[in-house]
Amino acid sequence: MAGVTDRPFRQLCKKMGAGMAISEMVSCNSLLWGSEKTKRRANHEGEVDPISVQIAGAEPIMMAQAASYNVEQGAQIIDINMGCPAKKICNTMAGSALLQNEKLVGKILDSVVSAVDVPVTLKIRTGWDKEHKNARAIARIAENAGIQALAIHGRTRACAYKGKAEYETIAAVKSHVKIPIIANGDIDTPEKAKRVLEHTGADAVMIGRAAQGRPWIFREISYYLTTGSHLPSPEVNEIHHVLVNHLYDLYDFYGEYSGVRIARKHISWYTKGLIGSAVFRHAMNQLQTTDQQLSAVNEFFRDLSGYGERLTYIGREELAA
Repeated sequence: MAGVTDRPFRQLCKKMGAGMAISEMVSCNSLLWGSEKTKRRANHEGEVDPISVQIAGAEPIMMAQAASYNVEQGAQIIDINMGCPAKKICNTMAGSALLQNEKLVGKILDSVVSAVDVPVTLKIRTGWDKEHKNARAIARIAENAGIQALAIHGRTRACAYKGKAEYETIAAVKSHVKIPIIANGDIDTPEKAKRVLEHTGADAVMIGRAAQGRPWIFREISYYLTTGSHLPSPEVNEIHHVLVNHLYDLYDFYGEYSGVRIARKHISWYTKGLIGSAVFRHAMNQLQTTDQQLSAVNEFFRDLSGYGERLTYIGREELAA
């Protein structure tokens, strides 16, 4: 979720019912801490607690230093990434590549836990490939190191995001350790969340890609788990309102040039499946300014006004009202 779970998106998801939102992955390389990209990822100004920062790397001392640095910057939880399947991460022996080296996993976890006085959590996959699923062994190492919670994506590194996530391994880990287990992977509906919780015995579920363009999934899942009933789907005018508010936050956070470009993928996710969205998204990617982008979004949703209350132009003043 690097490039997605920035501060504006985390704040929105928390507002929509997420119990916790974890930062984009931050490198443990201290040479990068002063870069604009890393400083932006470490920006938690105005963010609702708890503030959880995810770090990645393969060197125990550097990981401990990164954890300490981020706690100094306001992190209340340090999350260690051993689940990312991206080649550029695995080629440095970080992310899910670490699952091949259980001894190094233990050294990293011990080093980070001893370096900070805040909870440390861990994110993994079920293993390196289908022939080497070692999530249970990693979970035991994590528990012994003092990891406070373990999130497991139901695929191996070799699977990337192909095929369907499996939850049997998560269930096996849950029965094997005492620390809280968080189930992740392909959870995209309230019913799926309930089934996964029941099947695995997990203490919580983690939502990733299913929240892209659909941040209200958190309130839908929470309501369903509490009541057994469904919340009504958001009307088109609410989608419009949430999207425009999100756009303003992105523009404020990134500035005009980067804000417009980062906003394009979010607009695509929000409008996917709506009438005329394919043509709209193609035209959207050609626009260069915030004013052009906002005007196009408002025009698109005005054309969809028959699917909810009549939509009017949403400006910053109206959003603040």
